[in-house]
Amino acid sequence: MSSLDVDDLHVAYDATRAVDGLDLHVGSGEVVTLLGPSGCGKSTVLRAVAGLVTPDRGRVRIDGEDVTSTPPHQRAVGLMFQDYALFPHRDVAGNVAFGPRMQGLAGGDIDRKVDEALALVGLSGYGRRAVASLSGGEQQRVALARALAPSPRVLLLDEPLGSLDRALRERLTVELRDLFRAIGATTVTVTHDQAEAFTLADRVVVLRGGRVVQEGAPVDVWHRPADGFVARFLGFANVFDVDVRGGRVDGPLGAVPTDRADGPACLVVRPDGLRLRAGGAIQGVAGVAGFRNDRFVVPVDVGEATTVEVVARPDEVPAPGATVALDRVEGAVLVVDR
Repeated sequence: MSSLDVDDLHVAYDATRAVDGLDLHVGSGEVVTLLGPSGCGKSTVLRAVAGLVTPDRGRVRIDGEDVTSTPPHQRAVGLMFQDYALFPHRDVAGNVAFGPRMQGLAGGDIDRKVDEALALVGLSGYGRRAVASLSGGEQQRVALARALAPSPRVLLLDEPLGSLDRALRERLTVELRDLFRAIGATTVTVTHDQAEAFTLADRVVVLRGGRVVQEGAPVDVWHRPADGFVARFLGFANVFDVDVRGGRVDGPLGAVPTDRADGPACLVVRPDGLRLRAGGAIQGVAGVAGFRNDRFVVPVDVGEATTVEVVARPDEVPAPGATVALDRVEGAVLVVDR
C-alpha cells in the first residue's frame, strides 16, 4: 500500500485551464473519489497521476517519491479507463497479462498474476474467453483485473461503471467497494454519480473548475455541503439564494439563525429537511406529486415565489391544490456560501 500526493497541480489545454492549483492527499489503503460535473478536471487529475498528461506546474508523489517526470510504465500505477480499452484481438488472459509482461516477468509468473487477478474479480476460468463474447459487466471486470495484475502501488479508475445499466452499476459498485477493502488498495476513482461516489469512497473530493471545493467523509459532505453549488450537484432540490441580515435569514420558511456575517448566502434544505405535519408552522399549497427514486415528492408553494419539494409517505400525499402545513427538521436547514 502506498500514499499519493498531488501538489499545486496546474494543467491547461490551449486557453482552457482544466486543473487550477489542485492539492490532493490519498493515504495508504484509502479509497478517494473525485466527484464533479463534466469538465471539472477530475479525469485530467487522474491522467496526470498516471503520467498520461504532463502538468504545466505541480508535482505528483507516490510514497514521497516525485514521479512527475517518470514515464507511465515506470510509476507502478494501475489505470482503468471508462471505455475499458480492452484489446479485441486478445483473449481475457492476454488482456490481463499485458501489465505483467510489460514488467518483464517470466511466463510462469505472468500466468500466476493473471490467475490471481481474475480470481479477485470473480472471473476464474475465463482466461481463454474472447473479449467480444463477454457482457458489459464481465468486460468491466476484465479491465479491472488488467489494472490489478501488475500489483500497482496506486489504482486509478476513470468512471469505472459509467457505461453499465443502472441495476448492474449498483450491484458492481458494492462489489468494487468490498474488493478495494479486501486488497487494501490505495485507490482514486472518478465519477459524476453521487450515489456511486458515496458507496465507494472513504473520502469524497468535490471539484469545480479544476479546484477542490469540498472534501470529507461521504456522510459529512452529504449532511453539510460547503456551498450552493455542492448542494445542487448532490441533487438537493431546495437550494435558494438569500441574504443574511442580523444573524438570520428571513423568508417563507421562517427565520433561520446563522453565525454568518451579513451578505449573500444560500439556504440549503436537505431532502429530509421538511415534513408534512398538521399544525406545522409553514403554510403552503400542494402541487402534483411525483414518484422519484422509490419515494413520493410533493411540490409545495410556500409563497414569495418559492416552491419547495417535500418527501412524503404514500398515505400522506395531499391532493393537488390542497392547503398543507410543513415543519422544518432540526439541523437539516443550512445557511452556506452562495
